[in-house]
Amino acid sequence: MPKQVVPEATRRRRRPTRQGSVLSETLIVRTALRVLREHGSTGLTARRLGAALGADPTTLYRYFAGMDDLTRAIGEELMGRALDNWTATGHWQADLRALGLAVHSSYLAHPQAAVLTASRVTGRPREIAVDETILGVLRGAGFPDGAAVRVYHAFIDSSLAFAALDAGSLALSDQARETDEEMWSSTYARLPADTHPHIAATARLLAARMTHSAYPVVLDTLLNDAAAQLTADRARAGRSAGRGARDTP
Repeated sequence: MPKQVVPEATRRRRRPTRQGSVLSETLIVRTALRVLREHGSTGLTARRLGAALGADPTTLYRYFAGMDDLTRAIGEELMGRALDNWTATGHWQADLRALGLAVHSSYLAHPQAAVLTASRVTGRPREIAVDETILGVLRGAGFPDGAAVRVYHAFIDSSLAFAALDAGSLALSDQARETDEEMWSSTYARLPADTHPHIAATARLLAARMTHSAYPVVLDTLLNDAAAQLTADRARAGRSAGRGARDTP
């Protein structure tokens, strides 16, 4: 049975660690991000994290129920940083585009952590704040609740999916990533037109584009489609209201 997590108000370590720091949930999460950067998405262990903190590994369980609980806290931190770097303007489409790019960038700043956490639902306050913000932007723009949930679902899942995909590439060794990227010019660009006419015709464009993330294009497509649907729904509602007014004696 996992140990019970000590409440935040009573679990703070009074004595500094060997590095002279006082342990806190925030310090542990930030140190875990560093350990992930140095050792990869499979390299985060209680023993390694304890060594990085200068504390006994068992101390971590005063702050987190287990390593999986810590993983969710790391995901929450990345999501929260995205919201910290975002400012609302009151224009829903521009605001969601900026927030989506902030989420994507936050995860790519820590690719090893992104690989580990992008598929997780943390249920923690900062993640919840992001979800509340997205739904608030959509409902404030006039989307009915059903449409707001549909757009929210597509928005957050595509943001995290591309974060995981692009982070996976960044988490590779430099040599492996360069080998993959060079494949577009070393292999695809040399395919003969008689056997691969479509690749041959677009080889130069593929080589220029395929080493970059498709997320901004997908994000714009999603938001433009949502905007078009909102406009169409408003037009239908206006026509219905007009017919109703004419039919009223």
